[in-house]
Amino acid sequence: MTKTLTKHGNSYALVIDKPILELLRATPETPFEIVSDGSCLVLTPVRDAAEERKFQKALEKVHSRFGRAMKKLAE
Repeated sequence: MTKTLTKHGNSYALVIDKPILELLRATPETPFEIVSDGSCLVLTPVRDAAEERKFQKALEKVHSRFGRAMKKLAE
């Protein structure tokens, strides 16, 4: 996917499409850590530790309950 910057006041913004935000489990209120090596940017959503534990617990529950079915669907 190629994106271009959008003028936003005296700055420029990069618009992140809703499906990408959903994939990252991010909302407009989610803070992002921005890291650069001088030639590229890496944006990482900053997660609350309690929220991350809750997500991991739910993921484990789904995996234990439907893991075999998902594996079969992937084949």
